Amino acid sequence: MKFLKYLFLLFATVLTQTAFSQTDSVYTLQQCIDLAIKNNLDVQKSSVQMERDRIYWNQARENLLPTVSASASRNINNGRSLDPTTYTYANQQTTIDNYQLNGSLILFNGLNLMNTIKQTSLAYQAGKLDYEQAKNDITLNVITTYLQTLQSEDQLTQSNTQIDVSKEQLRRLDVLNKEGNVVPSDFTDIKGQLATNKLSLIDARNAMYANKLNLMQLINVPYNKEAKLQRLRADELPGKYPETVEQVYNNALRGYPLVQANDLRLKSAQKAVSAAKGLYYPSLALNTGYNSYRSSLDNTSYHTQLSNNYSYGFGLGLQIPILNGLKTRNTVALAKLDMIDARNTTNTTKIQLRKNVDQAYINMTLAYERYQTLVEQVDAYSESFRIAEARFNAGVLTSVDFITYKSNIDRAKLSLIGARYDYFIRAKILDYYQGKLNL
Repeated sequence: MKFLKYLFLLFATVLTQTAFSQTDSVYTLQQCIDLAIKNNLDVQKSSVQMERDRIYWNQARENLLPTVSASASRNINNGRSLDPTTYTYANQQTTIDNYQLNGSLILFNGLNLMNTIKQTSLAYQAGKLDYEQAKNDITLNVITTYLQTLQSEDQLTQSNTQIDVSKEQLRRLDVLNKEGNVVPSDFTDIKGQLATNKLSLIDARNAMYANKLNLMQLINVPYNKEAKLQRLRADELPGKYPETVEQVYNNALRGYPLVQANDLRLKSAQKAVSAAKGLYYPSLALNTGYNSYRSSLDNTSYHTQLSNNYSYGFGLGLQIPILNGLKTRNTVALAKLDMIDARNTTNTTKIQLRKNVDQAYINMTLAYERYQTLVEQVDAYSESFRIAEARFNAGVLTSVDFITYKSNIDRAKLSLIGARYDYFIRAKILDYYQGKLNL
């Protein structure tokens, strides 16, 4: 019985936790970023390419190691054949087993191996920066979508507040209307204003669900419209952006992973040209070998023959390239074209970065100016609405004028929320280009 009771409690706990996770999930911005980096396929693809570049680099270094190979063969000869144990001819079936062990170490090959190591090392470093770029890209997308979702939540809250104000006005006018102390059109005007506020609420709710869906898809988790996002603290909201556009661009040249990666690929391409030119030079290798055999014509034991018939030696091998169908020349020419491509890609990236930074800085500046203007507008309209509400309640202001004042403050507050988050997003984009996406 105690076991069944314990099992029931455990089952109930699991159900409760599951229900909570499904309906009351709370995501922080950092959790969303971590999930996106973990689940995003573009990030995973970049990680695989980075690992591939690491293996290429390891192989280039391991090419400096000696090569060692072993072989074994058995030959069955019929008729007249040479007996390797006596170096005499015998006219009978002969079985000969031969064993070899060979090794070679390249001493010089025109620095082809060393330059290939440098080339692949630079490519691996570029691959790591590509991985960082992929993480930065998804991080920016998550931050943008997260902020857009918070914006729609704030606008939904503001829409609810507007409805509360309209309901209160409608409640007061309903009493006056029943007593015959108000113009009937004032009552119906406020009812129309309430309907307008409800439509705004529906639009805000739909926008919130759409943004939340985008966020869930971005971090690749099942959609849950009841999931909540952790609110940002007031001190996390940005003030005026501290850097100038020139400072942003100069920081981007040093901190934007894509620029650094392309610079490294240019250096890697230059090393590839040097490695290809090394094929013009002779190569020198140290060679060694061990050989032993056994013959069926010898009546001694298998092991004894292998021990008696072994030989080994060392030597230097020099290989001089003379003509190989101009393959080396074409390899060098292709490497030079790859280097030109890499240089063009680097320059194009920097030019495009300059354009993107300039445009992003203009967008940020305009967003900040719009935000500041809307702050002033909300302050002004709030005071106007306060006065208008008092006059309307006193019966000295028509419902049409009152609705105009209320519409002004409603639009201004919703616009201010949008402008506030728009500036936040624009500031984060500039941080992104500088490689300093701080949460």
